[in-house]
Amino acid sequence: MKLTVLGLGYIGLPTAVMFANHGVQVRGFDTSPAVIEALQNNKIHIEENGLQEAFEDAVKGNLVIQNKMEKSDVFIIAVPTPNKIDKSCDMTYVLQAVKEVLPFLQKGNTVIVESTIEPRATRDLIAPLISDKGFIIGKDIFLVHCPERVLPGQILRELEENNRIIGGMTEACANKGAEIYQTFVKGKCLKTDATTAELSKLMENTYRDVNIALANELVLIAEVLGANALRVIELANEHPRVHIHNPGPGVGGHCLAVDPYFIISKAPEQAKLIEQARDINCSMPNFVVKQIDRLMDEAPTQKIVILGLTYKGNVDDMRESPALEIVERLKRAGRYEIELYDPHVKGYSGNKELLMEKFCGASLAVVLADHNEFTTLDHELVQAMAAPKVFDTKQIVQESKGLEIIRLGNSQSVGAIEV
Repeated sequence: MKLTVLGLGYIGLPTAVMFANHGVQVRGFDTSPAVIEALQNNKIHIEENGLQEAFEDAVKGNLVIQNKMEKSDVFIIAVPTPNKIDKSCDMTYVLQAVKEVLPFLQKGNTVIVESTIEPRATRDLIAPLISDKGFIIGKDIFLVHCPERVLPGQILRELEENNRIIGGMTEACANKGAEIYQTFVKGKCLKTDATTAELSKLMENTYRDVNIALANELVLIAEVLGANALRVIELANEHPRVHIHNPGPGVGGHCLAVDPYFIISKAPEQAKLIEQARDINCSMPNFVVKQIDRLMDEAPTQKIVILGLTYKGNVDDMRESPALEIVERLKRAGRYEIELYDPHVKGYSGNKELLMEKFCGASLAVVLADHNEFTTLDHELVQAMAAPKVFDTKQIVQESKGLEIIRLGNSQSVGAIEV
């Protein structure tokens, strides 16, 4: 089997590597010259545990990186699907990728879309492009939507172990898709129709977004009532059928912050709860900035150290990161001297000496990403601050003598009674 992956980003590259390291001849295709150049020089352009080593094994064997298309048995499309201005799904890159494939399609080929797409996109937008070329889908060409469902930082393991949704345009398409992924997937291949697969993927991320919004709304409520939201969550979760998520400074990444809008745009009159959750989570950066303003009202200096710019811990991915909006709002205020540090992002990392310079004379450190490096703050860094105070929006910083920690959710806990 010869397989081509279009789009060598956070999903496409690990997918290409996995197939190649399981005996499949793989061609990795991308339209970015920078990506192609980096990969052809044996250097991956994203941060992901174990991927560099796995990639090196793949290129020694079955993986070839190239910037031109050629005939293949299977084409996997793993390109971005950003929001349009109206927040609906921008299918431009997916449809462009399908059009790249069309001249090379032959009877018996399989086309798989891994990109997260809006409901009915496979049926209404992608299938017609293939049918217009004279192919019968389900007989000549097998068309499948198989959405990725992996956790950054654990992608290689989850690609292999997680169950996969295989959404075929026909039953034959679903069977063919399952056969292909069973090359390396140890989890179940759950066969269904394409539209159900699309909506299932979107609801996975929407479920998490809505539940995070519930926790964040609790923080807003507790702020008004003078309660400790974190303690409320802790106690409520002692109920055997309750699991309230952790609150945070907002929701980022290319999934939770984007996918719910794909549903809203297709069924706006029905997706009221989903839209409300999006509004709540989008409001959190502004809430965090207001908390920072309050904490800095009587500070000895106006210097703030921002710790973490990515949307989640231990990755370099800043897509849709609420930290970026928080930084921008702080800069627009014009009253603060802002230092930025993220050990996982090029241009914002550095050695201890550089970090010491950033902490020196600061009145507040704000943790916006749950990187492992931030669980314990070096005593020398704390001593260098004008005021040893941390605003922890991710609830990860460990207690330390002489360090005042204010956590998102209990910054107004004076009125709460602890027994």
